[in-house]
Amino acid sequence: MRVLGIDYGQRRIGLALSDATGMLARPWKVVPRQGNPSQVVSQLASMIRDLSHEDDGLAAVVMGLPRRLDGSPTDVTATVQAIGAGLAKAIAVPVTFQDERLSSREAESLLARRLKDWRDRKALLDAAAAAVILQDYLDGRPREDSVL
Repeated sequence: MRVLGIDYGQRRIGLALSDATGMLARPWKVVPRQGNPSQVVSQLASMIRDLSHEDDGLAAVVMGLPRRLDGSPTDVTATVQAIGAGLAKAIAVPVTFQDERLSSREAESLLARRLKDWRDRKALLDAAAAAVILQDYLDGRPREDSVL
């Protein structure tokens, strides 16, 4: 089953999805952040319910948790935690947090390899950062060996 990655930002929210095996993350889309945190929860919960009803389903939601390099919370950390808590109450799949330190920088670096113009990269950056966060989460999960 798939996993959804969320990179919450002040202007935009980047979204990424894993493949059905839960091994590979890919950028999905960017949505504008509109309204207060409860409105953001409603918007995201609606998208998550739609994804849950698709054939591949949805096993979990992973939200990037902003932290400073020293591990202390940022100005946005409490908002992200509140949105995650609201989502956990509004949807039927588990919501977890993943450290997102340097995810935007890594996403920018990955995009720069393919796209030389920064304007092209800017449009994709939030979804790419969500994919980095999601891939970190997927890589950190224990795997069941399917080959004996």
